Amino acid sequence: MKLTLSSQSWPIAGAFTISRGSKTHAEVVVVTLEENGYRGRGECVPYARYGESIAQVLHDLSALQEALEQGVSAQDIQQLLPAGAARNALDCAWWDLQCKQQHTSIWQLLALEPQPLTTAYTLSLDTPDNMGQAASRHAHRPLLKLKLAGEGDIARVAAVRHHAPDAKIIVDANEGWDIARYQQMIPKLVELNVAMIEQPFPADKDHWLDGIERPILLCADESCHGVESLTKLVGRYDMINIKLDKTGGLTEALALKQAALAQGMQIMVGCMVGSSLGMAPAFVVAQQADVVDLDGPLLLAEDQNPGFEFEVSTMKVMSPRLWG
Repeated sequence: MKLTLSSQSWPIAGAFTISRGSKTHAEVVVVTLEENGYRGRGECVPYARYGESIAQVLHDLSALQEALEQGVSAQDIQQLLPAGAARNALDCAWWDLQCKQQHTSIWQLLALEPQPLTTAYTLSLDTPDNMGQAASRHAHRPLLKLKLAGEGDIARVAAVRHHAPDAKIIVDANEGWDIARYQQMIPKLVELNVAMIEQPFPADKDHWLDGIERPILLCADESCHGVESLTKLVGRYDMINIKLDKTGGLTEALALKQAALAQGMQIMVGCMVGSSLGMAPAFVVAQQADVVDLDGPLLLAEDQNPGFEFEVSTMKVMSPRLWG
């Protein structure tokens, strides 16, 4: 099995801004696995929030060349790397390779019937006026996700609600609130008909949620990685956000989804900002999810060819020429 690595930079249409900063390009690593004339690909987005970088991911993957030459299984990959971006790209490339070698699709391998999915569309963090204007341009989309920061958040949500009165709204605090701000904001967010709040508190402060009222669904993002992270989330959150760059690939993401469902939790499937290649395996996990947030390609000025086809915010089932 031959390993080939590359880094790619996909321009974002404008800029993507959250409380931690702004970027104009999606920087990704692509893994290609080749065996007996067949090729599988996987994409990851190294994320500084988790101590990752393009250089580190490339280094960690390069070190596996000798091991991969002996051939590996999906379970072997779970042992070769910790959960994170590097393992995600490798694991997804392995699944794509299996599809090619077995002349089948990911849907047949997993016994799933694929359906088109409606994704959220993310409005970057900005002033209330600018977020309101962005909402006006995207008011036709059924689901809007707002990036928030703390100070001024109610004004941001109110501006979006005014300009997109019919859209379902979910908000992402990106760990930016404390208990006092949460308690201050909740009644106002209820009035603005916000459907869900993603990661209001820092990931190491999940205990702040003990006994707290949750009139709006709460979703764990930075607090949720693999199956082992569920223990501290049950009873505190209503939903988890599964991202393959956190789980370390499709294999663990599927296991996490089943474990969370068994605990009675709702499922959101999200993404870092990447190309359609990174969205494709997440699209598999997102089948029958409660919230889908795979708008990475919609935020890009350029994308893979072929990539996902969209009708407004509805993602059509991907071509096997893309992945799987």
